[in-house]
Amino acid sequence: MKRSLKMFRFALAIAAAGAAGFFAGRSIWPASTQAPQSSTAASKISSSPSAASGPVIYYRDPDGRPAYSLTPKKTPGGKDYLPVRASEDLGFEDKPLSLPPAAPAASGAPRRVRFYRAPMSPDTSPTPKKDPMGMDYIPVYENEEDEGATVKISPGKLQRTNVRSEPAERRVLSAPVRAPGVIQFDERRISIVALRFEGFIESVENVATGDYVRKGQPLMRIYGPSLSSAAAEYLAVLNAPSDGAISAQRVKGARRRLDNLGMPESAIAAIERTRNVPPSVAWPAPADGHILERAAVNGMRAAPGDMLFRIVDHSVVWALADIAERDLALIAVGQTVSIRPRAYPDRPFAGQITLIYPHLNAETRTVRARIELPNDDGLLRADMYADVEIAAGEEAPALTVPDSAVIDSGARQVVLIDKGEGRFEPREVKLGRRGDGRVEIREGVLEGDKVVVSANFLIDAESNLKAALHSLDGGGKAQ
Repeated sequence: MKRSLKMFRFALAIAAAGAAGFFAGRSIWPASTQAPQSSTAASKISSSPSAASGPVIYYRDPDGRPAYSLTPKKTPGGKDYLPVRASEDLGFEDKPLSLPPAAPAASGAPRRVRFYRAPMSPDTSPTPKKDPMGMDYIPVYENEEDEGATVKISPGKLQRTNVRSEPAERRVLSAPVRAPGVIQFDERRISIVALRFEGFIESVENVATGDYVRKGQPLMRIYGPSLSSAAAEYLAVLNAPSDGAISAQRVKGARRRLDNLGMPESAIAAIERTRNVPPSVAWPAPADGHILERAAVNGMRAAPGDMLFRIVDHSVVWALADIAERDLALIAVGQTVSIRPRAYPDRPFAGQITLIYPHLNAETRTVRARIELPNDDGLLRADMYADVEIAAGEEAPALTVPDSAVIDSGARQVVLIDKGEGRFEPREVKLGRRGDGRVEIREGVLEGDKVVVSANFLIDAESNLKAALHSLDGGGKAQ
């Protein structure tokens, strides 16, 4: 039994001394305060044997290293381990994070002590006493339960543990939806040059794949028997004597046949002006754009419908983004989008969602969104990969705190309210949206409340200890 008690004391001593060494040697407080802390701890541990009392509970390394023993022992250099008695201080500059004694009441009369609690365990006592390590029990006053789980921390301990607080404030939360995307041509800006009749290409102009052409610019010269026949008929009707409405109807019909064959307006106007049927017709580009594909060559025979040129206008392009199924409710037509092509990561392009496709890709669980964006300088090319960022946050500001202020256990979320003068109160909250390193608080915190954003887990642990003590036997009965 004595050996078990001794082992328990030894384990507690090692834990406490290890904690002292950790806080003295780590950078929890500024380096300028570490040396005095270490020297103070060393002076307390190495107090003279004459000042110590009680039985020897363990032995420690004479050089101050974190080495301990239950029995007398020597170091590798031959020095004896030093005995540590029950009454000796273990070297803390302050006691562990705990509830300090409360101040006298406002009337000036001291408050009555209800009971005493152990500093390192939930044990309580109706009278002052020491724990197995020789540490004094902490008094708990009769009106302390009014503050619930509020804890008090000394100013020095606040500085060393780097406790920081920030006020809860209203901000516009930006929670962008990010997705991969690919640049594609605008399908409405692709043109095909083809004939509606059987013809022959006499010559192709000096244009090739990749060249930029303007609407109306000649691409090739075409001869077609059916086209020449229709042009001759139109010319004959124009030259025939006019007999009123009948002549006008014939002119209109002959002109319609040329339109149906696709003869350019410029060629029809030339026939009307010169009163002559040309042997071949200059075929113009139907729109501005780059020649994406050229199949026409000099002297070739072209059947109706054969693709001779494919022209694409790049002034406006699409970015097709694959939006994850979970983010579908956050996007809508008309939202602003930032596109960053992999080729130009430092240059964002602004666009807008014009369509959310009505079907879901069952394999990738994504929905495709079409984003339309201008491309006046022609930097965006088809099949480029891009990173898409959709601004999905609401415009109305919300009450927010930094992410680090929330202690999330999964079942409940808590923030610590800084009430001033070293007092902190844990408060359960309900969270909302997240974004920009902040989280929305829907319940539990008011605007302007200061919340702890650094070292809050230490204060939370002390608060939980106090709450556990209050719950023991109604919070007031001693053991």
